[in-house]
Amino acid sequence: MNTSSRSQNEMPVAGADCQSQYQRLSQKMLDISGDRGVLKDVIREGAGDLVTREASVLVKYSGYLEHMDKPFDSNCFRKTPRLMKLGEDITLWGMELGLLSMRRGELARFLFKPTYAYGALGCPPLIPPNATVLFEIELLDFLDSAESDKFCALSAEQQDQFPLQKVLKVAVTEKDLGNYLFRQNRFYDAKVRYKRALLLLRRRLVPPEEQHLVEAAKLLLLLNLSLVYLKLHQPATALRYGEQALVIDQKNAKALFRCGQACVLLTDYEQARDFLVRAQKEQPFNHDINNELKKLASYYRDYMDRQKEMCHRMFASHENGSTVGEP
Repeated sequence: MNTSSRSQNEMPVAGADCQSQYQRLSQKMLDISGDRGVLKDVIREGAGDLVTREASVLVKYSGYLEHMDKPFDSNCFRKTPRLMKLGEDITLWGMELGLLSMRRGELARFLFKPTYAYGALGCPPLIPPNATVLFEIELLDFLDSAESDKFCALSAEQQDQFPLQKVLKVAVTEKDLGNYLFRQNRFYDAKVRYKRALLLLRRRLVPPEEQHLVEAAKLLLLLNLSLVYLKLHQPATALRYGEQALVIDQKNAKALFRCGQACVLLTDYEQARDFLVRAQKEQPFNHDINNELKKLASYYRDYMDRQKEMCHRMFASHENGSTVGEP
């Protein structure tokens, strides 16, 4: 993690004054454990709700020992940090308590006493016994899938007892988890989350005045499924979900674009052109749509050239055969 200038200026460094720096730092930090075992200093405020106890968190972190200015542990070298579930993937008690005090976008610095970190034994060879450690943590995002998992495990009859807002909330959670997995290039796992959310919405019977809420949620999932099946190299399925999205919104540029992409892969160039021209009509200056139309024109020219070459060879073969057969 790139620490802020404030953090770098106050980061403990090697030297005889290191302990006093920790003491001075702790004096202005907030006690969040109740026994001064976990102390916190907010560097940048976050927004929204606090992290929930069963959430999965997306964080950047760096851990420092008091006599070193380089981290002994950090995940900042990762291009995309791994999603970690509280109570399972996070082993430091202090870090878990710290995260429960954070909001999305927050950057904070924590001091963990040994009881909340690596204990009396430490973690040889990196962590000495009874070490107080400093962690700088940035909360990028968090998702609470526990509620969603419990809901999806219920029978259809049990799910029907809950209000529509509950179903929509679960569907959004599933979609957000799918989006995270998609960004990790875990396309199959993302597909599972999207389809689970879509099944919940399709199974739900709602009065006409609430139908628009369900249709809006379904549209986003259908678009995501169309895209994920393109990534999975299954264009026929991608086309099917794209066409289902168009049933909800026939002028949706993303749906038209996805259908066009799928048809290109299926070498149905005429249908592809129809979808892409309609998409371009909705968004004339969309770079991706215009580029896809250019690629389609190139593919179509190559396709026609191959067809002409094939016809030429067929006629040439027929003429040669007739000549040989003549008396």
